[in-house]
Amino acid sequence: MATLSDVAKLANVSKMTVSRVINHPEKVTDELKELVYQAMKELDYHPNIAAKALVRNRSQIIKLFILEEIDTTEPYYMNLLMGIARAVGKEHYSLQLVTKDGFDTGACDGYIITGFRAHDFEWINSLEKPVVLFGENNQGIDFVDSDNQYGTEMTTNYAIACGYETIIYIGIDVEESFEKSRELGYLKIMEANGKQPRIERFNNRSTLSQLFIEAYWEEFSGNTCFICSSDRLAIGIERGIANCGGKIPQEYGIIGFDGVFLDQVSSPKLTTAKQSIIKMGEACGEMLVRKIEEAGQSQGYRRFLPELIVRDSTKK
Repeated sequence: MATLSDVAKLANVSKMTVSRVINHPEKVTDELKELVYQAMKELDYHPNIAAKALVRNRSQIIKLFILEEIDTTEPYYMNLLMGIARAVGKEHYSLQLVTKDGFDTGACDGYIITGFRAHDFEWINSLEKPVVLFGENNQGIDFVDSDNQYGTEMTTNYAIACGYETIIYIGIDVEESFEKSRELGYLKIMEANGKQPRIERFNNRSTLSQLFIEAYWEEFSGNTCFICSSDRLAIGIERGIANCGGKIPQEYGIIGFDGVFLDQVSSPKLTTAKQSIIKMGEACGEMLVRKIEEAGQSQGYRRFLPELIVRDSTKK
């Protein structure tokens, strides 16, 4: 079995240099890293991660908390998990999933938390290990998220460009930063275009938005577009319009927000603001690893721009 000395000899560097490349690659030149990595590959040398963790008083475990009910019919959180696991795995961390049904803040080196609400911040702020949130917040905690305001500015602008006269916002009924940002984007574009806004809010359930359309169908004149805060709400709007005999997209348009799965299985397929969930997951993992390595130093935030995906639920 190859040793650290064998790697140093083949790379023609000192053992200290090899150790630095393995433990602190950011402090070593690219040329040196390439020499050492090539030697490690040729010798099939793998650092003793357990020993490294023991020396640094680390568990090499990162916990991902999902604090809301997981719907196993769509891969939103699977994409997030994939991105996070890809990033932390590169740094030899194991990822442990914790749901609200199995709450455990036990041994680990840091936390990634998503699905949080305002009442969660008291215990989140009490955590002693580094934390990164998947979702914007007003608590000053490092986070990764989509640029939610930009997303609804984009979708509302597109609805106007398509020629829809009335544009209604269908929001998620939560007092959270991401929803406030999405509503703000809609309101900003409506005001800029001299249009009267209308906002309706529901729990994030397609049946609720569907029932709303069916109950108030007579209020919705033709040439109306619904800007939705989620694809789930958008699917409910779509079903409600179809059940009431409305024509999509000629008379009524629907635009969602997420672009992970539901937008592709709807009928007709949804125009939506697509989030880069896998890339955002990777950013969460990378940010938390840096924060752990830098003894909890704040990493700020990263926002990703959603992409407009035009399908069959709007005019083109």
